[in-house]
Amino acid sequence: MSSSPLKAAAWMMGALTSFLAMAISGRELSSDLTTFQILFWRSLSGLLVLSLLLSVIGWQRIATRRLTFHGVRNVIHFGGQYGWFLGLSLLPLADVIAIEFTTPVWSALLAMLLLGEQLTRARMLAIGLGFLGILVILRPGVEVLSAPALIVLGAAICYAATYINTKILAKTESVIAILFYMCLIQLPIGAVPTLLNWVTPSSSMLFWILVVGCSGLSAHYCLTRALSLADATIVVPMDFMRLPLISLVGFWFYQEGIDLWLLFGAGLIAFGTLISLRAERHRNRQLEGLKEEGRP
Repeated sequence: MSSSPLKAAAWMMGALTSFLAMAISGRELSSDLTTFQILFWRSLSGLLVLSLLLSVIGWQRIATRRLTFHGVRNVIHFGGQYGWFLGLSLLPLADVIAIEFTTPVWSALLAMLLLGEQLTRARMLAIGLGFLGILVILRPGVEVLSAPALIVLGAAICYAATYINTKILAKTESVIAILFYMCLIQLPIGAVPTLLNWVTPSSSMLFWILVVGCSGLSAHYCLTRALSLADATIVVPMDFMRLPLISLVGFWFYQEGIDLWLLFGAGLIAFGTLISLRAERHRNRQLEGLKEEGRP
């Protein structure tokens, strides 16, 4: 498929809007619901939306022979989501997003350990800057490491493991199949603690439940479409816009301060990620050139 940066940018705007909507709805729901309850309603609403869509486009889209792999992926992903949504109720919005940006660092390490991917100089630099960014954001020794920050850091590691599993699944599974089994498998995980501590949603909560369910699906879909239309070197920098945008949302609507150290640390992580992406792009072009020349 040919590169279409403008179309990719449009899809990324949809992804950014969805991620912001998911963060805001998670914060709004946390005042009345536990994290398990939020995840239960998120899975249920997402499953209903996907079921309606599949009724139109055909249920054959979710045929799979890798149900066990889906199960492993979604147990890990549920842990990541639990930490992320719990963090939204305990930390400023910008802190959660900044710590989440460490996910590419953990992804690179896990890809090396689990998939045997080569640890190039660019990747080593990205990992080094990533860890430096983590230290700047958390500032151990200057401030006491908070439990909520460590929880969100754990969520980022779970997300990294999820991305590795998704990379493997995507070779045989469609995006809609991955999303469907995400909702289907995670629904009963969140259902047990939700039923033990049942809270009937109010009319105002129903709106945010619908938002959190739909925004989770649309964020993944828009991001996937953007990556299919342009290189990651174009798409990923747009994703880093989430931090300044969520900082403004936190400032305007929740009276949260803007931490310059946090922005600086996130900038280090973003810079390292961009260096790694550009190096990968250059390396892939060199490999393509060698193939065209008929060289191994």
